Amino acid sequence: MSYRRELREKVINAIAHTMDLYGVNHSFGQLYGIMYFEDRPMTLEEMKNSMNMSKSNMSYAVRSLTESQMIYKLEEKRERQDLYLAETDFFRTFQNFFGAKLQREIDVMQESLQEVIPELSEIILARTTLPEEREEALRDLHKLQHAEQYYQWLQGFVNQLRDGGFF
Repeated sequence: MSYRRELREKVINAIAHTMDLYGVNHSFGQLYGIMYFEDRPMTLEEMKNSMNMSKSNMSYAVRSLTESQMIYKLEEKRERQDLYLAETDFFRTFQNFFGAKLQREIDVMQESLQEVIPELSEIILARTTLPEEREEALRDLHKLQHAEQYYQWLQGFVNQLRDGGFF
């Protein structure tokens, strides 16, 4: 193996390790690293061979990286096989990856808050609610209203991140 390839391997392993820190499977990170250095689109078969990974694991890795917009499925094909290309702009990768993760968090939490806050308000306003229960519901409501402010702020952050406002 040439010295340049050894250096490339170090970076590929660092990419995989870094992605592992953010909850992405280590081998998926390795695949992204390999594709990052490719100067051409790759088929699933080529990826499978370069990683010595089963076809089902490779499909799962590709689907995960595609959903994170770290790699893209191209419209063109090679010998009837789908072609994939890595996003090599780390700024864009950051935008795509973290924007998607944060948006999922926002969506889950806002759905929950929109369901729970009105119900807590009903408990607080109901004449049949005992004073102690009303007090606890009011404390919960204040906490959730604060959380709501956070998720509104976070949505603005994600919007700016997606629009390239930080780069």
